[in-house]
Amino acid sequence: MRGIPRRFDYFVYGVIQSGLTCAIAAAIASFPFIATGTFMIHWLRSSFVAWIMMLPVVLFAAPAIRRLTNLLTRED
Repeated sequence: MRGIPRRFDYFVYGVIQSGLTCAIAAAIASFPFIATGTFMIHWLRSSFVAWIMMLPVVLFAAPAIRRLTNLLTRED
């Protein structure tokens, strides 16, 4: 099976995590548009804009968050 090399796992994780988070947040923010029948277009647009903005943040913040997590937790 062909796939993305494991050394890029942090990037794949960041793309999936930021995409999912932005899609859920955009759906919540677009909820009032259900009554007008324009939910889908508002959700798609806001989800895409949010994802484009958040992807670099997630990718650049991930190493710092991992270090902070290691400082705040301990081995069992």
